[in-house]
Amino acid sequence: MAFNWKTFWTRTWTALIFAAVMVTGLFWNQWVFFILFSIIHFGCWYEYQKLVAKFAPEYATITPFHRYGIMLAGWCLLLYFTGSQLSGVGFSLHALGWWIGLSLLFILPITELLFTRNISLHNIRYSALGILYISVSWGLLMDLRTHPEYGKLLPVAIIFSIWINDTMAYLVGSMIGRTPLTTISPKKTWEGTLGGILISIAAMGLLAHYTNQPVLHTAVIAAIAAITGTFGDLLESKLKRLAGVKDSGQIMPGHGGFLDRFDSLLIAVPFVWLYVKILLP
Repeated sequence: MAFNWKTFWTRTWTALIFAAVMVTGLFWNQWVFFILFSIIHFGCWYEYQKLVAKFAPEYATITPFHRYGIMLAGWCLLLYFTGSQLSGVGFSLHALGWWIGLSLLFILPITELLFTRNISLHNIRYSALGILYISVSWGLLMDLRTHPEYGKLLPVAIIFSIWINDTMAYLVGSMIGRTPLTTISPKKTWEGTLGGILISIAAMGLLAHYTNQPVLHTAVIAAIAAITGTFGDLLESKLKRLAGVKDSGQIMPGHGGFLDRFDSLLIAVPFVWLYVKILLP
């Protein structure tokens, strides 16, 4: 696979801007981070529904109540996982997410029965999978952001691990890649994949060492994020292949849409969350 400098620099600058936006949102305050990932949440849902409608045309016929109601129901998970950290005058986003989500639990089935002539279990299944794929992941990321000790660092660790892995996998694969990883994504190679994972672990371990952060935990988180993030990339590639499109959207030059940019993060977050909850003090 010949190395393409133009593609590399486009992807690199987009990735740098992405990282800068993530870090700004994280370190500015939790409200900005919440707003940022709320936008990302709805962007991912919009593209997910478009992809599904291409390989399951019946899904394109869902009512507006279903289409936007399921997005709102998923967003309630972000509200719920803010915990007690984000509160206004006399209310908290956590409580707001709980009550709106509970209301939608009753409203959505009723509107589906009233306004849909034929109830499709396939459409319901695709929406439920969207909740698991998109909304649960962003909800758990909000939960990591509110960690009492490492709240500002955990999302950055995941994001940087994935960014380093993606960039280095592309570089290593372009230079020495010979063995295809899978037919789902023909450009990926075993050499590039393993190189990206190992470099991500080493780079994040060194960064933790020089910033006085827990080296072992950082390295493990980098490994989890890089490995599961690769599966996330392949999953989204499979969705795009089923839909017959190259990119899920065009919001980010060199990376496509929201799902193209955040596919790895969507799958990595739940696994890192489990590690943090079980093993991180």
